[in-house]
Amino acid sequence: MPTSIDLRRLRELRARGAQLVEVLRPAEYAEEHLPDAINLLLKQLDATTASRLDRTRPVVTYCWDAI
Repeated sequence: MPTSIDLRRLRELRARGAQLVEVLRPAEYAEEHLPDAINLLLKQLDATTASRLDRTRPVVTYCWDAI
């Protein structure tokens, strides 16, 4: 189940090796993204695109929405 975290918790997880995935549209990702984040579109997430991730490490997903 997804859980919201704050910046402090994100830093802790990253320090422990968590992968950061942004599910932003390519134009938004190109404009500005978090350091070392991997861009995977949520609508296109499948076994092939997910193969870019290390299955042995936790994943933190970031999505920004102006709504």
